[in-house]
Amino acid sequence: MTQQDLADCMDVSVSYISKVENGRLHSGDYPSEKFIHKLASELKANEDELLLLADKVPESIRKRIQQRPALFRKLAAMDKQSLDAVESSIDTAN
Repeated sequence: MTQQDLADCMDVSVSYISKVENGRLHSGDYPSEKFIHKLASELKANEDELLLLADKVPESIRKRIQQRPALFRKLAAMDKQSLDAVESSIDTAN
């Protein structure tokens, strides 16, 4: 898919698609969540990954954080080795 094809599908300019792709947006130009949802659908990409790349927290993650803020503060404070151990234990449990 070319930038022109994507711009046509998204109803935006080719220059906007180029800026998004190359990370050359100004603060007021950042894509909305609605744009990212549509972009993920058009590109058959992982919506949560695109949202996170745009510094937007996916709704499902936001809800979990709101349910357990103390737990997420603890996770955020962990070093890489500790987080790796937690991830490994989760992977083993599943």
